[in-house]
Amino acid sequence: MSGIKKLAGQTLWYGASSIAARFINYLLTPYLTFALAGVAYGEMSLVYAVIPFLNVIFTYGLETAYFRFSKNKEAEAEVYSTAMISLLVSTVILTSVMLLFKDELAALIGVKDHTEYFTYSAFIIAFDTLTALAFAKLRYEGRPVKFATVRILGILINIGFTYFFLSVCPRLQAADPTSFIGVYYREEDRVSYVVLANLIQSVFTFFLLFREVFSFRWRFNAKLWREIMIYASPLILAGFAGMINETLDRLMLRWWSPAPTAEAATFEVGMYSACYKLSLLITLSIQAFRMAAEPFFFATAQGQQPQRVYARVMKFFVIVVCFMFLAVALFLDVWKSFIQKPAYWEGLDVVPILLLANIFIGVYYNLSIWYKLSNKTMAGAWITLMGAAVTIAINAVFIPRFGYMACAWATFFCYGSMMVISYKWGQKQYLVPYATKKLTAYLVICVALYGGYLAFQLLELHPWVNRGFAALLIAAFAWLIVNVERKEFVRLPVVGKYFAPRI
Repeated sequence: MSGIKKLAGQTLWYGASSIAARFINYLLTPYLTFALAGVAYGEMSLVYAVIPFLNVIFTYGLETAYFRFSKNKEAEAEVYSTAMISLLVSTVILTSVMLLFKDELAALIGVKDHTEYFTYSAFIIAFDTLTALAFAKLRYEGRPVKFATVRILGILINIGFTYFFLSVCPRLQAADPTSFIGVYYREEDRVSYVVLANLIQSVFTFFLLFREVFSFRWRFNAKLWREIMIYASPLILAGFAGMINETLDRLMLRWWSPAPTAEAATFEVGMYSACYKLSLLITLSIQAFRMAAEPFFFATAQGQQPQRVYARVMKFFVIVVCFMFLAVALFLDVWKSFIQKPAYWEGLDVVPILLLANIFIGVYYNLSIWYKLSNKTMAGAWITLMGAAVTIAINAVFIPRFGYMACAWATFFCYGSMMVISYKWGQKQYLVPYATKKLTAYLVICVALYGGYLAFQLLELHPWVNRGFAALLIAAFAWLIVNVERKEFVRLPVVGKYFAPRI
C-alpha cells in the first residue's frame, strides 16, 4: 500500500499543478474564442498542431531514457550530464534548421503570410526542450512542489501577456496613437501576439529552472549516450506517431475538409479544436498520472510483486476517469459555456467520442509499462505506428464526406486499437493480473448511463431537470463502485476508514 500511497501523493501534487496550470490556461479558451475574430482561432490551432510534432523531434525520447538509466544517484548524475549536453547541441542545430525552413512550414499548414508564427515557435520549442529534462529531474528527485510552482507561474505569465497584447494594447493604441504601442501594435496580428506570449512564458520558465538545467558536469559519456539512443530511438518513432494520432487531424481537416472555402475549413479547425478542449478533465488526469507514474513504475519494478501494484493502479485510474467522463458528458450544456463562440457549439457532438478516446489512451499509457520495463521500446513504436495508420486511413477516407466528425471517430478507433493491441501483446510478454472484465464493465456502464441521459433529454424538460437527472446518474454509479470495490477502498490510507462496514 505504501507504493500506491506514494503514487497517489505524487499524482496529487503533479495533478494539482497540472490541473491548476492547465485549467488556468483553459480559461483562455472562452477568452480566445471571443478575442480572435474570423478564422484567427483556427490559424492558432493549426500552429499548435505542428509544435507537438517538432517537440518530439527536439527531445527525442530522452525524458523516458533518463528515468530508465538513472538507477541510482551516481548513475543519475552521469545520465543527466550526457543527456543534457546532447540536448544542448541538438537544440541549436534543430532550431537553426527550423528558422531556415519557416517559410515552407507556414505554407504547409496554410498560413504562408505569417512566417513569424514559426519564428516564435522555433524559440518556444528550443526553450521548452531545454527545460524538459530539468522538469524530469524534479520528478526523479521527488520535488513536486517546485515542479508545480514553476508550471503555474509560467501559465500565469502566459495569460497575463496574452491579455495585455489582445485587450490592453488596443486600448492604449486607441488612447494615444503616437505612443510606442500606438505606432507598433498591429491589430491584425493577434495570433502572433498569442504565440509571442507563449514564447515569453517559455523564456520565463527556462530562467526559473536555470539551476536545474545547468546542474550538470561538462562530461559526455559516449558509450552511455549510444545506449541511451538505442533505447530512446523507438520512443522517437512512437512519439512522432503519437503526435499523428493526437494533433495531425487538425491539419488533415484543414487539407481535406468538405467546407466550400479555405476560410471555412480553417473555421472548422477552430471549432473542432475548441470542442476538443472540453475533454480537458480526462486529458489532465492522464497527464498528471503519467508524470507521477513513469518514475514510480520503474522504481516499483525493483520491489516484490510489482504486477499486483500495476493492476491496482490501473483499477483506480479507470474508476477516476469513468467519473470524469460522466462529469463532462452529462453536463455538456454547462461546459459549452467555456466556448464563447456559439457557432462553435455545432461541434459538441464530438466531445463524448473524444472523452472515450482519451480514456483509451490513458489505459494504454498504463499498459505501456511492459515494453518500457523489458527494454522492448520498439514494440511501443510499432503499436503507435499502427494507431497512426488507423488515424490517417479513417481521416483520409471520411473527412472529405463527414468533416470534423471523422476526426473524432478516427481518434476513438486509433486509441482503442492501441489499447487492445498493447493489452494482448503485453500480457504475453509481462503478465499483469488486470481486472479486465470488471473494468470493461465499468466503461460499458458509463456509456449506458450517458445513453440513458440522451434518451431522457428527448422529453424536452427544463435544463435544470436534466442536470438533476445527470447528478442522480453519477450518484448511482458512485453507489455501484463503492459497493463493488469496498474492500479496495477500505485499504486506502486516510479515507479507508469511511468505507469500512459498520458493525
